Amino acid sequence: MDAVAHAFLDAAELKKLTGRDQKSRQIEWLRREAIPFRVNATGHPVVTWAAVHGQRNTEPTGWQPRALGV
Repeated sequence: MDAVAHAFLDAAELKKLTGRDQKSRQIEWLRREAIPFRVNATGHPVVTWAAVHGQRNTEPTGWQPRALGV
């Protein structure tokens, strides 16, 4: 497994963390617990291990969503 793939929780790890199967319930739990995440194109939450371990700056420097782009 490469370093990038291991940087993110897989589906089983996300289910174990949240205790939820359904993606909307996982997202709800992550928001309530204030764990940073993104939603991918299929609507699933994507969580980094850094976020789980409480490392604050998990975003690349200067990153912003395209929706907010200039």
